[in-house]
Amino acid sequence: MNTNELYTAFAGTERVAQGDRAQVALAVKILAEAKEPRAVLVFADPTGEQVDLDLRGSVDDVSARHAATSTESPGADPARRPPGRPRLGVVGREVTLLPRHWEWLNAQPGGASVTLRKLVEQARSGKRDQDRIRRSREAAYRFMSAIAGNEPGFEDACRALFAGDRKSYAARTRDWPVDVRDYARMLATEAFDPG
Repeated sequence: MNTNELYTAFAGTERVAQGDRAQVALAVKILAEAKEPRAVLVFADPTGEQVDLDLRGSVDDVSARHAATSTESPGADPARRPPGRPRLGVVGREVTLLPRHWEWLNAQPGGASVTLRKLVEQARSGKRDQDRIRRSREAAYRFMSAIAGNEPGFEDACRALFAGDRKSYAARTRDWPVDVRDYARMLATEAFDPG
């Protein structure tokens, strides 16, 4: 888990918490135990995806459980690592190619694996801006679909978002509840070309 990942919780159209997973889980647990509990939706800020938090047990249980989850990092426990060479994040998967593709890959310096990694990195670096814009649009759309679907101008705001029309997006979201509008705009910060 990325310890820098932030979450935001909404009770209806009101933002009720924002922070790391442990902070938001604690705030949501306290709201759930209030005299008049409110339904709460929690979103991962980088993706706009709705997430479920484990709120079982007492406030202390929830706080401890999510604090432990927030501080874990992959490969943190060297005692659990098997003996031998470290994996270095390499994942083996199957790739289906035509025979002529395999012939070309195998004839390249370093072989098929090295060549494929180079080609992927080359493609990734050439599309960084496009990928950033796409991720921002998708994050904003996920959130908007979950919370703002009944807001005035929702469809027009979605069209403006995917058309890359910053001014129209701002205009279409202007009359939305303040917390919803501000969070949707924050998620869409990188959804528009800088030009």
